[in-house]
Amino acid sequence: MNRPQAMTLTDAAVARVKVLLSKADKPVVGLRVGVKAQGCSGMSYFVEYADKELPFEEVVEEQGVKVLIDPAATMFLIGSKMDYREDKLQSGFVFENPNAKGHCGCGESFHV
Repeated sequence: MNRPQAMTLTDAAVARVKVLLSKADKPVVGLRVGVKAQGCSGMSYFVEYADKELPFEEVVEEQGVKVLIDPAATMFLIGSKMDYREDKLQSGFVFENPNAKGHCGCGESFHV
């Protein structure tokens, strides 16, 4: 039986991933998403180009794009939705994470 993907992507996120992959300056297989200890609330997300799949990475494939989840981040991201938002002052990926118990005031970091 297939289990659900660890994370889903909105149509806006898929569109932005496609743009980023088309602009990569070297061959890549997708984007890698993870978390790192940083920020006033404890953890922040990172997104980077992935030139290859690493062992134990969770692979999320939607609408022809591939997002790889850093194995150290999987337990923090299960059930999350990755979105891309743009407004007059900022743009970027936004994560709707059911595991986050709180966020800092600026929205750049979270804690579980």
